[in-house]
Amino acid sequence: MFPYPHRHLLAIEGLEPPYIADLLDLAENYALLNRQGKTQRDLLKGRTLINLFFEDSTRTRTSFELAGKRLGADIVNMSVSTSSVNKGETLLDTASTLNAMKTDLLVIRHGQSGAPALLAQKLDAAVINAGDGTHEHPTQALLDALTIRRRKGTLEGLTVAICGDVLHSRVARSNIHLLLAMNCRVRIVGPPTLIPAEAAALGVEVHHSMKTGLADADVVMMLRLQKERMTNGLVPSAREFFRFYGLDAEKLAHAKPDSIVMHPGPMNRGVEIDSAIADDPVRSVIGEQVEMGVAVRMAVLDVLARGLRRNA
Repeated sequence: MFPYPHRHLLAIEGLEPPYIADLLDLAENYALLNRQGKTQRDLLKGRTLINLFFEDSTRTRTSFELAGKRLGADIVNMSVSTSSVNKGETLLDTASTLNAMKTDLLVIRHGQSGAPALLAQKLDAAVINAGDGTHEHPTQALLDALTIRRRKGTLEGLTVAICGDVLHSRVARSNIHLLLAMNCRVRIVGPPTLIPAEAAALGVEVHHSMKTGLADADVVMMLRLQKERMTNGLVPSAREFFRFYGLDAEKLAHAKPDSIVMHPGPMNRGVEIDSAIADDPVRSVIGEQVEMGVAVRMAVLDVLARGLRRNA
């Protein structure tokens, strides 16, 4: 168990399985404390956490804010639309400003892949990637893994089908790296236009049919159709996409009877998933994913702050 060896959390790729397991164990403890209402602690007292989101977010930004507050941090939510960034300031100039403010922890979401890694090179603060371009979203993969482990008791040996717009999904990439590291069997399912060319090289199975992709799956993870990142022609229409790749009862019947259904949100109901499946009180764990997001982000802030203390 710890010390966590990395100063930042920029990606799941390259994160060793024992540290993934340790983060999940710590997050499990925070999940239990949150449910008991015993979450106000002083671990981050005197520390400053800045949320710097260049892209819109509800779940991720709010859960980082809640996580920081429950650990006693001073929270600053920077609004990019009214900041100097919107006036033409470069990312490196922003890094210089944040350094001068003696920031301890920086959570950043950015539309360009690699932006968090660039800031990590320039900042004294611990940097957490909250999603960068189509690269990664590491805390989402951790909260997904925690949700699966709580329902299934383990990650080892599970078959997980990741379905939909894999091409544009940083969530899919982080989950693929984590699930493979933890010895899961991973399938990606979607139309050829939404499957990355390098998919097979990642060690996953590629399916273009929901029937074969979901066959005997333990976990069905649906992805948002990211129209804002698409060029024309990748998907004929939302209606057509749902017909072949939207999750409904007929398609879910190919998975194991005790399989669980996930979605990172926000959901496009009737496009990626039928409302009856999304709201199923037995199979759907979408609400639990949101809950586990706070616990996972508390764990990440906790371990990175410990590193700051060691390096002080």
